[in-house]
Amino acid sequence: MDPVETLLEGAQALAVPLSAADAARLLELAAELARWNKSYNLTAITEPQAVLTHHLLDSLAVHADLAGTRIADVGTGAGFPGLPLALVNPARQFTLIDSSGKKVRFVAHAAHRIGLGNVTALHARVETLHPEVPFDTVLARAFAPLPELLPAVAGLCGPATTVLAMKGRRPDAELAALPAPWRVRSERTLNVPGLAEARCVIALAR
Repeated sequence: MDPVETLLEGAQALAVPLSAADAARLLELAAELARWNKSYNLTAITEPQAVLTHHLLDSLAVHADLAGTRIADVGTGAGFPGLPLALVNPARQFTLIDSSGKKVRFVAHAAHRIGLGNVTALHARVETLHPEVPFDTVLARAFAPLPELLPAVAGLCGPATTVLAMKGRRPDAELAALPAPWRVRSERTLNVPGLAEARCVIALAR
């Protein structure tokens, strides 16, 4: 199937608004990732179809779970899920944070290349950050187990912040060891088109 059609059908299945022009921008992002990956080893996922499913559509799967206008993506790596979500949420501001300088450089380059004026790429260890205004949503995809993740992102969070942890299978052991005062607000299974692996998102709050 044509890659644009794959993205459009996948986005429709996820109930994410995506135009053909925006699908083309996502494919430009994928092409830049492939180009940079030859030199900088940004991702282990390199097969074009796998990039569509494991990076682009997997990122868009949590679109409905975002809350508020200020979104942080911690341990963003090569910009996932933050870059695809920023593309389909132009009214929201995204801060993509990673401790790897080469990955943050790619994120800044890619955001500029596909015209995302709502993305800030930040080279930092998330544990050291304490912004004056807390984020509305903090995203984490494969960043750390929940008992480690929540203390690490505490400085980004206020009383109303939602932390969205993107996981594979439901992490029962991690959920049993949640540090106080965190609690599960909601959880749901993610059915990512073309991805046979288990996926879920867990929303946590203080």
